[in-house]
Amino acid sequence: MTKNLSILGSTGSIGTQAIDVVRMRGMAITALCANKNTALLEQQAREFKPALVAVFDKDKYSELKLRLADTDIQIEAGFDGLCACAVEKNCDTVLTSVVGMIGLVPTLKAIEAGKNIALANKETLVAGGELVMRAAKENGIHIYPVDSEHSAIFQCLQSSPRKQALKRIILTASGGPFFGKSEEELKTVTKAQALNHPNWSMGQKVTIDSATMMNKGLEFIEAKWLFDLNPSQIDIVVHRESIVHSMIEFNDNSIIAQLGVPDMRIPIQYALTYPERYASPVAQLSFKDYSTLTFFEPDYNTFKCIDICRDAIKKGGVYPAAANGANEAAVKLFLEDKIDFYDIAFVVREAMQKAQAKRNITIDDIFDADKCARECVLNSIK
Repeated sequence: MTKNLSILGSTGSIGTQAIDVVRMRGMAITALCANKNTALLEQQAREFKPALVAVFDKDKYSELKLRLADTDIQIEAGFDGLCACAVEKNCDTVLTSVVGMIGLVPTLKAIEAGKNIALANKETLVAGGELVMRAAKENGIHIYPVDSEHSAIFQCLQSSPRKQALKRIILTASGGPFFGKSEEELKTVTKAQALNHPNWSMGQKVTIDSATMMNKGLEFIEAKWLFDLNPSQIDIVVHRESIVHSMIEFNDNSIIAQLGVPDMRIPIQYALTYPERYASPVAQLSFKDYSTLTFFEPDYNTFKCIDICRDAIKKGGVYPAAANGANEAAVKLFLEDKIDFYDIAFVVREAMQKAQAKRNITIDDIFDADKCARECVLNSIK
């Protein structure tokens, strides 16, 4: 069980829910890092009194320094501040809940510093899964998944210690706000519609990824690394109710599923308290409220991002990093009203396909592929 926690992304959706869990479990927080919400970051710092607090936006450094001037908390800023929180000397677990590939380097630094990882930043494994999992093995570090789907797989796997008995895993997808829509209908959807997720409350980038179903493609890649699987062992099914969070199938064709109401505090708490289970602030699941649970095959022709990610992980190397970087750039352009929703998949595929095949990739290769993919997306709108 985590005793001393560092939270990267403490004011975001995952970070604030993690703090709910921390309060209930009486854990200590030794470091906090936020993007730019200094008001909430100050509240968190005053409540938990960490040794270190950082704000990623350097323009907010002076403001945060002033807000906490009467404390003895160390204040840092920028990327260096983010990394400092990842390696804070007294923490034993780092919750990485920042959004985007920005989480890769601090995660690697935390692993090298001997910190266990509660991973809510899927892009870290998408872009650098080979490097991250190798570093974790070499340093004897545990990576506990926080995404509801991967946590569900992790929980189901506790029922059998014999990996060779595992036949496949089945990731569930909500289908997002546009389930059942045609390609033609996707050409006219608005930003407000794309940000209106039916089941989950998430940040803007993750919500758009859910609408394009890119999030499921990214989770497909993440699952390959987390559970050391072949892509052929990973399936996806659309489950609109978001009650079955994912499933595993054994070689005797029996299936085990993890169920619960759609509340991220269950997977967050399990990642922080594994292998123990404790009472949680989450509502109890009542099957009387869910008399019907539905399952559908994803519409791969309409929601093309899943197959983009499948292609990327089959190619390996830097292709997943390119797909991820292109998607981050495309989603940003969509949120800025510079491209249409329907364009996201096309610019991502084009950028991913332009990546160069490489073996024995390095961190520099990953960042080069990310940069080139983002530039490709920007050039596509000029």
